[in-house]
Amino acid sequence: MNKRLLIGLLALPLASLAQHRGDSFKQLDELLPTPNNYRTASGAPGHQYWQQRADYVMNIELVDSTQEIKGSEVITYTNNSPDALDYLWLQLDQNIYDKNSDTYKSRQTSLDNKMAFSSIVNLEPWFDGGFKLDEVTDAGGKKLPYTVNKTMMRVDLPSSLKPGQSYSFKIKWHYNINDRMKLGGRSGYEYFEEDKNYLYTIAQFYPRMCAYMDYQGWQHKQFLGSGEFTLDFGNFDVSITVPSDHVVGATGELVNASAVLSGENLKRYNQARSAFDKPVIIFNEKEARDREPNRANTTKTWRFKAVNVRDFAFASSRKFIWDAMAVKIGNNTTMAMSLYPKEGNPLWEQYSTKVVAHTLKTYSKFTIDYPYPVAYSVHANDIGMEYPMICFNFGRPEKDGTYSAQLKYGMIGVIIHEVGHNFFPMIVNSDERQWTWMDEGLNTFVQFLTEQEFERNYPSRRGPAKRITDYMKGDKNGQNPIMTNSESVLQFGNNGYSKPATALNILRETVMGRELFDFAFKEYAQRWKFKHPTPADFFRTMEDASGVDLDWFWRSWFYSTDHVDVALKEVKWYELDTKNPQVDNAAKKKIADAEPEDITHLRNRTAVPQTAEERDPELVDFYTNYDNFKYNALDEQEYRQYFDKLNEKEKALLNSKKHYYQVKIENLTGMPTPVPVEFTFEDGTKERRELPAEIWRYDDKTFTKVFVLDRPAVSVALDPMLEIADVDTGNNYWPSQSQPSRFEMFKDRQRPAGGENPMQRQRKAQDISK
Repeated sequence: MNKRLLIGLLALPLASLAQHRGDSFKQLDELLPTPNNYRTASGAPGHQYWQQRADYVMNIELVDSTQEIKGSEVITYTNNSPDALDYLWLQLDQNIYDKNSDTYKSRQTSLDNKMAFSSIVNLEPWFDGGFKLDEVTDAGGKKLPYTVNKTMMRVDLPSSLKPGQSYSFKIKWHYNINDRMKLGGRSGYEYFEEDKNYLYTIAQFYPRMCAYMDYQGWQHKQFLGSGEFTLDFGNFDVSITVPSDHVVGATGELVNASAVLSGENLKRYNQARSAFDKPVIIFNEKEARDREPNRANTTKTWRFKAVNVRDFAFASSRKFIWDAMAVKIGNNTTMAMSLYPKEGNPLWEQYSTKVVAHTLKTYSKFTIDYPYPVAYSVHANDIGMEYPMICFNFGRPEKDGTYSAQLKYGMIGVIIHEVGHNFFPMIVNSDERQWTWMDEGLNTFVQFLTEQEFERNYPSRRGPAKRITDYMKGDKNGQNPIMTNSESVLQFGNNGYSKPATALNILRETVMGRELFDFAFKEYAQRWKFKHPTPADFFRTMEDASGVDLDWFWRSWFYSTDHVDVALKEVKWYELDTKNPQVDNAAKKKIADAEPEDITHLRNRTAVPQTAEERDPELVDFYTNYDNFKYNALDEQEYRQYFDKLNEKEKALLNSKKHYYQVKIENLTGMPTPVPVEFTFEDGTKERRELPAEIWRYDDKTFTKVFVLDRPAVSVALDPMLEIADVDTGNNYWPSQSQPSRFEMFKDRQRPAGGENPMQRQRKAQDISK
C-alpha cells in the first residue's frame, strides 16, 4: 500500500542495540593460533619460517608379468628446523592393503538377503598387499633399526640430527600392485580382458618422508584412505624400468628421451616442444593398437628428474597413445601432455591436452605462474587423482565412440580439477591429512572459474551458490563444519569440495567483490607457494590483503553448520506529503479510488433501494456531496506562504517526487549474510541495492531499511540472482510469489532413460532418414 510520508511528523531513529544479539561478529582470535616468528598475524610466513627437505634417488622396476613393484631408494633428509631429531617418520601408504590394516578393520560392512559374489568376497581381506621391506640401511649399508606402525614407519637414527644437518639412508622394498577396479584406491592397475593388457597408474609406491612442521611436529596421523598427504619438498631422480614396448609418463622431465624414443616418435616428441597451437601426436592410435598383441621380452629404463616437488607418481602401459603441446606461461614454456588407450578416444584426443593447457593458463592467472616443465593427464577409468606434474582422470566413451554430454563435461571437469591440484596442494602445500578443504575446496573453486572460461555457461557441478542449498538445509546430524579433520568428515564431497568452493565464490561475487578478492587470493598463493600454509594463514591473508574483516564469514561458513535463510517480512511504500494541495489531493484521490468497495456498501446497493437523504431533499446540505480532494484559491495561498519559507534544499526535496520503501528483512537462522535487494519497475527495468552482512551485527534476527527511489516499484526481491545460498527463496518476494518445488528424476551417469546417449540416437535417426 502506498502511504503519504509527512515530513516533520515522522522521523527515522538511528540504529540502537536490539534485543537479539549473537556472537557471529566476534573476532576469531580465540580460535586461531597465536602469531609467532614463523607465521605472522598478517598471514604471511614469518622471518624465521622454516621447512624440512627430502631428496630422493630411486630405481623402480615394474614387473608386468606378476603385477609387482620392486624398488630401492636413497633418501637425503635435511633438518632445517631448530630442533634436534632422534628419529625420522615415513609413510607406508600401501599398507592400507595389508590384511591386518585398520582400513579393513574400520570399514563398515553388512549383510543382505541377496548379495553379489564380489560383495561376499570383499567382506574379508584377500589381497596380499602392503609393503614388503627388504632392508633399511644407512648410506654405507649398515642396518638401521626401524619400527612399522601400520601405515607409518619410524627409523631410529644412530645420533641426533642437529639443525642444519642432512642424513642419507636407503630402503629396499617390493609389493603387489592392487587391481584398482576391484579393490579401489588411488593407485593400481586396470586389466583389459579383450587384449590381455594392463594400464598402470602408480602412486604412493615408495616409503616417503612424513612432514615435520613448526605448528605440530611430525604429521604422522595414520592413513585410512580418505585423508590425503602431507609432504615436504625435494628433488627426485627416478629411473623406471618397464617392458620395452611400454610408454611411460611421470612426475618430472624425461631426461633420456633419445634412449627410450627413436625415429619418428622422437622427432614428433621434439616437434611438440614448440607446438603452441595444437597437440602433436607422439604415439598415435595405430601404433598403440600394433603394440597391444605383443609382449616384449626386453626392458627399457625411463629416467625422470623433478626439481622442488613434494611427491612422485608415474603411469605405464603398452596401450598408451601420447600427445603433447607447448604452453607459454609467463617466462616458462611447459609441455601439456596426455596418455590414453584407444578406449579413451575420440574424447581424449580431442580434448585432454587442450584442457590441460587451458587449465595451466587460467590457474596461473588467478594464482602463480605454473613453474614446472610438464603436466600430464593420464586416462584411468573411474578415478580422479593428482600428483605433481601428473594426474589420473576418468572419461571413457562407449565402444562405438559415442558419449553423453554428462560424460564429456565430467571428463573435462575432472581433468581441470586434477591438473589444478598442481597449484593446491602441490605448490601451495597445505596439510591434506588435516584439512581437506584447503586443497580440495580451494581447487574446486578455481576449477569453477576455469570451467566458466572454457565454455560459456559450462554446466559446473560445484561453485554456484544455488547448488549447495540442499546440502546446507539438510539434517545437521549428517554434517560437520568445514574445519573438521579429513578422516572424520561426513559427506566428504559436500564438506571438502562443494561448501568451501561455494563459500569462496560468495566471497568473490557478493561479499568482497572480484577486484579485492582476486588480489587477496593471488597474494595468498604468492606468499605460500612451495611452503606449508595453515587455515589461519589463509584467513589472515585474505583479510590482510583486502582490508575486509571476514571473521564473521569464517566463523559461520567454516566453523559451523549453519545455513542462510532470509525472508522479506514486510514492505511499506511511502511518498512525500508535499503540502501542495494540487499534487497531494490528486495523489490521495488516486489511492482512495483504488480502495475496493467494502461488502456492506456493495450489498446495500440492492438491499437499500433508497436512503433517507435520497427520499428527503431537506436533509441535503453542504457536506452531502462534499469532495475532500478539491482544492481552492485559499489552499493555494496557504501552500505558497508555507513554501516560500523553505530553503532551497527543502524545496528541492518536496518537488523531488521520491518514493520511499521501508523494507523489513528477517534472518530466520541468524547466520550473517549480505542481502542483495532488487526493485523492479513497471517498464521491466530493475535497480539493485546491496546490503552488507554487517546489517546483522546488532540484531541477528531482523533488519529494517528505507530505500529511496525515483519512481514506484511494482515488486521487490531478495537475492534474485541466487548468490547467497539462501535455502528458501519462496519468502523473498513482495508481492509474494509462489515458488514451485523442484525435483530431478534419477539419471544414469552416462545414459538417459532408454539406454542410449543422444549421439547414438542421432546416428539412428540419420540411418532412418537415409
